[in-house]
Amino acid sequence: MRMAELSRRTGVPVPTIKYYLREGLLLPGERTSPNQAIYDETHIRRLRMIRALTEVGGLSIAKVRDVLDAVDSPEIPFEVLGAVQHSIEPPSGGTGSEYWETARERVAKLLLDRGWRANVDSPPAKTLIAALASLYELGREDLAGLLERYAPVAEKIAEVDVAAVTRDRGIEDTIEGVVIGTVLGDAMLGALRRLAHQHATARALGVPESYDYEKGLRGEHE
Repeated sequence: MRMAELSRRTGVPVPTIKYYLREGLLLPGERTSPNQAIYDETHIRRLRMIRALTEVGGLSIAKVRDVLDAVDSPEIPFEVLGAVQHSIEPPSGGTGSEYWETARERVAKLLLDRGWRANVDSPPAKTLIAALASLYELGREDLAGLLERYAPVAEKIAEVDVAAVTRDRGIEDTIEGVVIGTVLGDAMLGALRRLAHQHATARALGVPESYDYEKGLRGEHE
């Protein structure tokens, strides 16, 4: 297909496709003349992945490049997840907190107690430590106490995730699934949790059955 058709089928504007080509995020099409090229289903798939990572996953172009590099040239499939986590995890910060070491010890103990084959110095662990240290600083021991209650639920979710991306899949599809599932799965889980919070809060605080949630979200209730 020509670039115009590629744009139509993916919803990605032609100038954006050209930008991705210049940045090396998208492989060049097959040249049919000095100024013309044709593209195939692999380009559609890659563009849809880029769009999902940027628009839904919220990744910058630089981070998308890192993620795609990990997908395209994995020496050890398991290491792709680590590369992706290094690319997408926000800076943890908080290392200067007086509670950092206390939080780190708690996370390390959690990993040990649950027998998780995970590194306490990995990007997601550092994010968790930073969050825990901040809760200590705010005096919210009640919320920090949720860590051990969240862990078994997170483990079940991870088992479901891994089973979904490895079942009857080739290695390339599995690696792609790990990437997409990690980035977009975070968006799904975060959104589901916030929706569940709306429901649980309404039940806990006794919001009337007649309450118009749409108006409430817009701030139109008196």
